[in-house]
Amino acid sequence: MAMQIHGNYDHSGTGYAERVKEKQADQRAEKAKEAEKAAEEKNAGKLSEPRDEYISSEKSGQKPTGLYRVGQDEKGNRKVFFDDPKAGRADGKDGRLGKGADGKGPKVSGDSQGEPEEKCVANTDKVDREIKKLKEKKQQLEQQIQAASGDEKKIRELEKKLAQVENELSQKDNDTYRRQNTSVIGV
Repeated sequence: MAMQIHGNYDHSGTGYAERVKEKQADQRAEKAKEAEKAAEEKNAGKLSEPRDEYISSEKSGQKPTGLYRVGQDEKGNRKVFFDDPKAGRADGKDGRLGKGADGKGPKVSGDSQGEPEEKCVANTDKVDREIKKLKEKKQQLEQQIQAASGDEKKIRELEKKLAQVENELSQKDNDTYRRQNTSVIGV
C-alpha cells in the first residue's frame, strides 16, 4: 500500500499549539459575552442597588451633618469637638462639650432644685515649697563640693547625694507632678 501526500507544508507559519491557543481564547471570549448577556437579562427589570457614596460638603453645597470635628484646644493640642445640632448658637456656646457659655469651663451646679454653683480653688503651695527646698539643697551640695576640693572621698559622697537630689527634682519639677499633688479646696 502506498500513500501519497499532496500539498506543500510550510513549517515557518503558526504551529498546532498556537492554533489551539487562539481557538481557546476565542471560546473564552464567547463565554464572557454570553455571561454578560445573561447578567443584563437578569437585571433588566430591576433597579440598580443603592450604594453608599461619599460626597464632600464643598461639592454638595450643604452644611455638614457631622457632629464631631477636629480642632485645637486652648493649648494648641489636637482635640475632637462635639457640635450639638440641637443647641442653638445664639446663647454664646461654641458647640463644644463641657464648656459653659463663657467658654472657660464646665459649670458645676447642683441639681435642678436651684442649688448654687460650687466653686473650687486649687492650691499648689505644698508642691512649690517642696520643689524650693530641693533646689536649695542642690545649691548647698554644689557649694560643699566646691569647698571640699581636696578630699576625694567626701566629694564622691556629696556628688552621690547631689545626683539623688537632681533626680528627685527632675521628677517633681513639672506640671504633671503639680497637677497630681494639687490640693483642691471647695469654697
